[in-house]
Amino acid sequence: MLHRERHRTEHIGWLRAAVMGANDGIVSTASLVLGVAASGAGSQAILVAGVAGLVAGAMSMAAGEYVSVSSQSDTESADLERERRELAADPASELDELTGIWTRRGLDPTLARQVAVQLTVHDALGAHARDELGRSELQVARPVQAALASAATFAGGAALPLAAAWGSPASMLSAVVAGSSLACLAALGGLAAWVGGAGAIRGAARVTFWGALAMAATAAVGGLFGVVA
Repeated sequence: MLHRERHRTEHIGWLRAAVMGANDGIVSTASLVLGVAASGAGSQAILVAGVAGLVAGAMSMAAGEYVSVSSQSDTESADLERERRELAADPASELDELTGIWTRRGLDPTLARQVAVQLTVHDALGAHARDELGRSELQVARPVQAALASAATFAGGAALPLAAAWGSPASMLSAVVAGSSLACLAALGGLAAWVGGAGAIRGAARVTFWGALAMAATAAVGGLFGVVA
């Protein structure tokens, strides 16, 4: 009977992009809303600025992730192509190289040679990609997946402070947006840490700290340069 183990590294590709997107969506939009509010602008101007920030931020996150992960994918493809050429040009040297890798991992030379031969017969390029380049199918670069995850989670995160701003009276807008955004950041940081196998409290604390710092700085700028009484 086949035993299928699930490892936390299986989540690393989409989790990184999703957490980054949601975190940036909450922090940047809440900070923008608080900064505009601190300047003395009216509710309509605050909401317009927040929606514009959501759209621009989601598109920026998608483009940035796509370009970044595409570069990683291009590098992986180039390395694989080089290994493919080396295997075709000098298979004996490549077999020796694979044998040396397994010898350094603790196998005696005879057994390491047998392992290298069997792996080469089964899938020579796959063996070198895994053992020489450290390439794992669990961590293959997927640009489109990363871009969509970042854009969607940024928009979802940005919608939270916007909803708080829309449903708050003008006199309490800043307090409601700041409080609800920090609560969401704490929950996000804790959840991301838990999914990744780390401590939830530590994850929540570090995300909340940086979010609060960003909001305070932006609100200070808005108050400093505000021109509306």
